[in-house]
Amino acid sequence: MRIRPRIRTASPADLDAIAELEALCFPPAEAADRDAIAARLAAYPDHVWLAVEDDPDDPDGPERPVAGVNGMCTDLPDLADEMFSRAGLHEPDGSWQMILSVMTAPDRRGEGLAAALVKHVVQEARASGRRGAVLTAKPELVGFYARLGFRDEGVSQGSTHGGAVWHQMRLTLLTL
Repeated sequence: MRIRPRIRTASPADLDAIAELEALCFPPAEAADRDAIAARLAAYPDHVWLAVEDDPDDPDGPERPVAGVNGMCTDLPDLADEMFSRAGLHEPDGSWQMILSVMTAPDRRGEGLAAALVKHVVQEARASGRRGAVLTAKPELVGFYARLGFRDEGVSQGSTHGGAVWHQMRLTLLTL
């Protein structure tokens, strides 16, 4: 029986592990490269969350990230492609939590780690008084995010990231 991983925010020391996880989870045209991840960690370290566990062969060694979620905050209501490459667009007091990456190590899929992390991000957004969270999903993942409370707004008008078709999905926490 595996012990449930802990959720924590990332640190610069996690850069290589996050880059490796991103490369495992997304095709090259969609994956954030090491420089983009470093920029995200520098611009919004409190918005890069990891599910981590101890290495069973080296319990005193570094933790292994097995899943992760990251994204910036902004007052813009819709996710746009430039958010993937321009971490400086992050607005610390922004109304919306954008979710740019949801990643789970291939050998850990199906354990509910991505769902637990997304729920954690939504709780953080709620605690911070944000209006809600926005992400884009490929058509085959729309149902997964809908089960977490996100509403499908249809094919994204602001994102064709990596040349893919994305559906914009929104979970509204506060209405103004």
